[in-house]
Amino acid sequence: MLPARYRMTRSTDFGVTVRQGVRAVQPDLVVHALHDGFSDGCDDGPKIGLVVSKSVGSAVQRHRVSRRLRHAAFHLINDEAADLGPRARVVIRALPGSRDAISARLESELRAALKKTRIHKPSRP
Repeated sequence: MLPARYRMTRSTDFGVTVRQGVRAVQPDLVVHALHDGFSDGCDDGPKIGLVVSKSVGSAVQRHRVSRRLRHAAFHLINDEAADLGPRARVVIRALPGSRDAISARLESELRAALKKTRIHKPSRP
């Protein structure tokens, strides 16, 4: 389970991450990452938010996908190779195909997407 201190809860955080972050698309996920994210006063770790819309499926299917994604995100936070700094902000949007994906597949797609976001830096005006 993803501890509360790592969860993104404010809509403004979601909006800033999606607008200013780097996007990486995978078959079952879209990941928006802002690696040197804004400071909201507490840098106690990266913040991760989930977007699992009704297009994914019924409520039971959406909750199942959310649990799997939270589990995958927890592994990333504890993994040094993921290189998520204390100011990193990540929004994970589940696509309809994620309802049939197993946890290992979702975690590998999440890792691949985060690796892509590290390669492509956003251009700042």
